[in-house]
Amino acid sequence: MNPITAYIGLGANLGQPDVACQSAIQCISASRGITVLKSSALYRTVPIDAPGPDYCNAVIEIACELSAAALLESLQAIEHEFGRTRTGWNSPRTLDCDLIAMQMEWIREPRLIVPHPRAHLRAFVLIPLCELNREVLLGPPEAQTLEPAGIWLSRLSSAARNEVKRW
Repeated sequence: MNPITAYIGLGANLGQPDVACQSAIQCISASRGITVLKSSALYRTVPIDAPGPDYCNAVIEIACELSAAALLESLQAIEHEFGRTRTGWNSPRTLDCDLIAMQMEWIREPRLIVPHPRAHLRAFVLIPLCELNREVLLGPPEAQTLEPAGIWLSRLSSAARNEVKRW
C-alpha cells in the first residue's frame, strides 16, 4: 500500500498534558506503518461541555500505510498505553487521539467516521490543522461535499478562535 496523508488530533488535560501530547507524537512516530511528517504547535483550550482542567491540543500530519480501521486501532492502543479510560462523553483524559481526516477517504461506519464528524466545528482542531494544511477537506457526516479546513475556520466566531491560545 502506498502511504497516504492523514491528520491526527491530539488532546489531553490530566497530569502533564503538554508532555503527554509530545510523548504521543513520539509513540505514533514509532508505530509500524506511520511516519510523522509535521506537527502543529501546542494549544491551550478550555474543556467543552465538561468539567476539568484546560486541554493541551495539537494536530499532526502523518504518512500512513495502514487502513483507516488499523490506524484507529493503533491510536486507541496508544491512548490505552497513556492510561486513557472512557468514563463519559467529553470526560477529562490522559490522552485523546482522533483521526481527523485521511487523504481521499470518506468513511461512514459505526466505529469510524472520516472526516471526523465534529472537526469542522472545533477551533481547537481547526487552528492547529490549518497551521499544517488549510486545504484538508472536512464537513458533517451528512454533507454531500466537503470543504477546506480554512473555510470552516473562517466561519468560526472570533470569540471561538480567541479561546485557543498557544501553550
